[in-house]
Amino acid sequence: MPPIESQSLSRRNLAFCLIGIAGLMCAVLTAMGRCWWCEAGDYLPWSWDVWSRHNSQHLVDPYALSHIEHGIGLFLLLTFFAAKITSTSSRIVVVAAVEGIWEIAENTPLMINRCREATVSLDYFGDSVLNSLSDLGMCLLGALLVVRLKWKRSIAVFVLLEIVSILWIRDSLLLNILMLLSPVEAIKTWQAGA
Repeated sequence: MPPIESQSLSRRNLAFCLIGIAGLMCAVLTAMGRCWWCEAGDYLPWSWDVWSRHNSQHLVDPYALSHIEHGIGLFLLLTFFAAKITSTSSRIVVVAAVEGIWEIAENTPLMINRCREATVSLDYFGDSVLNSLSDLGMCLLGALLVVRLKWKRSIAVFVLLEIVSILWIRDSLLLNILMLLSPVEAIKTWQAGA
């Protein structure tokens, strides 16, 4: 049997898989009634204010950092636990599929309400379709960073992004996971700036 890496997807097939995942995610989000762009009428590609109704509506916002972390974390986990049975390109496809599923789940009424109840995101109403597409791209960027930087430097980037996020917006991927699973009132109060 040939080595796993020799069974890797061609760049063309990898691109088709990633475009297919992105297209399917966008189609599902559209069918769910998600808007394509910020309905507040601002056409800038970014929004830096996590406390405004523009958050999660533009291509790039502070939470883009957490989506880079998604890619780093997911790709590292797949590498550590499944490297012998998967190729790099197949791990990238799995990361994209998991992120696409997360973007859909994150925009369900159940998850939107959970975010509003348990986290500092009191005014979270879901993502625009283009923001979700950008989040998928950021996640893939994180996975590609692992491919380029290897695991030790990738973990350093993950930690750096956590620190930057905490200092910048008082939130991060790990804090968000903690608050969704087991909210801590003291953290919520700190995040609100009180």
